[in-house]
Amino acid sequence: MTPLKWFLSFLKKYRGLIFVGFLLTTVIAVLSIVNPYISGIIVDDVITKKNYDLLPKLLVCLLTVTFLNSCLRFTYQLVFETASQGTLYDMRSKVYRKLLEEDFAFYNKKRTGDLMSRQTGDMDAIRHFIAYVIYAVYQNVLLFIFALLMVFTVNVKLALCMLVVLPFTAMATYRQSREVRPAFQRNRECFSSLNAFVQENVSGNRVVKAFAKEEFEKEKFQVENDKFKNAQINASRVWMKYVPIFEILAYALTIVLMLYGGYMVVQEEITLGDLVKVNGYLWMLNMPLRMAGWWVNDIQNFFTSVEKIYATYSEEPKVHTPRTGGIHEKIRGDVEFRNVAYRADDEDIVTNINFKVHAGQTVGIIGSTGSGKSTLMNLLCRFYDTTSGQVLVDGQDVRDMDLYNLRDNIGMAMQDVFLFSDTIEGNIAYGRPNCSFEEVKHAAIMADANHFINALPDGYDTIVGERGVGLSGGQKQRISLARALLKDPSILILDDTTSAVDMETESYIQTQLKKINNTCTVFIIAYRISSIKDADLILVMDNGCIIEHGTHDSLVAQGGYYAKAFYNQYGEIPYDLLSNDKQSKNVRGGE
Repeated sequence: MTPLKWFLSFLKKYRGLIFVGFLLTTVIAVLSIVNPYISGIIVDDVITKKNYDLLPKLLVCLLTVTFLNSCLRFTYQLVFETASQGTLYDMRSKVYRKLLEEDFAFYNKKRTGDLMSRQTGDMDAIRHFIAYVIYAVYQNVLLFIFALLMVFTVNVKLALCMLVVLPFTAMATYRQSREVRPAFQRNRECFSSLNAFVQENVSGNRVVKAFAKEEFEKEKFQVENDKFKNAQINASRVWMKYVPIFEILAYALTIVLMLYGGYMVVQEEITLGDLVKVNGYLWMLNMPLRMAGWWVNDIQNFFTSVEKIYATYSEEPKVHTPRTGGIHEKIRGDVEFRNVAYRADDEDIVTNINFKVHAGQTVGIIGSTGSGKSTLMNLLCRFYDTTSGQVLVDGQDVRDMDLYNLRDNIGMAMQDVFLFSDTIEGNIAYGRPNCSFEEVKHAAIMADANHFINALPDGYDTIVGERGVGLSGGQKQRISLARALLKDPSILILDDTTSAVDMETESYIQTQLKKINNTCTVFIIAYRISSIKDADLILVMDNGCIIEHGTHDSLVAQGGYYAKAFYNQYGEIPYDLLSNDKQSKNVRGGE
């Protein structure tokens, strides 16, 4: 499907309104030839021949046509605006829904500002085209044709003289359309880049201030702003080059009428009333010629915007949900990785991953930065598909499962905590918006968040701000954990969830997690040994491979990577003392 056909698929729904709008526009174009015609009769029959009896009727006719023209003009503008807003509403909804269906690979390559410009500036260019450009071009073409026909009824030679400008107008229009298209494409690209830059810096303003880089960012912004300004100027230079040509051609008609038409009146080839008629039609001939350059700009801007929106929309996600997948089914939580490998951008991320976990067990994953820990969980959630091998849940390949049902059974507290600009209660209940407040509070208690939430001025009704601004890292992590726990998932993934909390809080959270072990398979990615030492299975990763696996005791006994990490973190503290659950602070759940 071409971008234009894709656009027409949205406009098709409003074809009835568009047809009515074109019909009204046609009627207005026809009515526009009436007043100049009556003006000519007034000059010839009333003024010249002094037939004053006709004057009242002609004046009533003039007023009636003018009033009717105004009413119809208001109506058709309303019709086209309604069609434009409806089309834009449908298109924006369709594009947004498609954006939500895209996978991680799509968002890894796209900038937020670029996607925002598709939904704002480009969409507005389409709205302007439907609401104004369509009917303006159609109406003025009709006006030009009708006016020219009326001039032919007055005098053929005068009409032919006025036709001389048409080939020059057509040539100028064609050349401008060819030059303005790449200029507008560059313009939209620079706008997207500027939009992305501003969005990124507004979101990261705390980093900018922390490093005192305001002046540096101002200079970078100036570069982007200059690029956009230059693109705008280069685009404007195109129509600056051609608009004067259209103006000259339009005024050429006036010169032809005044000189040759006046000569014909003197020679009595036409009457003075005929000259007044043609002069009344002159604006109908001038307007299309004068506005042609502007309309070419608007049309090319429209085509550029449609192409950019469709290019984003048409990118298909690599991760699809199968049609045969089960829907709304509760999974048990058995997980198996069978010879799994994943490769991205010609680089092996993980290779030869094999392990099996039964429902209700806890799995700890530890390893150096970039070793592939989070990638394993992304493959389990099917944010990416394996390059080879299988990820099995309850014995079924995740690629054969309904995508949304799979993820609905997984609770995930991500490494990069994202909180919406909503209340704390709304953020926790995001996965289950219809749950009761008591359930929200219970999840917060399990995540050791209840006590600090209650200490806030508005408690659970506190607005956290964009991305959780105003909360500490540990507080955001605990809200994220509560959000994951509230889903009552079959599989719970904690990706470095307790890195920003103190040891006492971490111990409390671990105790609460033990209470759900029988009903939930838990994966814990961590750098702290204390976070995973009680897990049923610990996986040690390095360079995308599992280099060690086993329980805490067996891995310490092996004296490998895990044992070194353990002694680096705990020093010379005897292991048997650490194995005892000597922390007795697990009484905070009722806070």
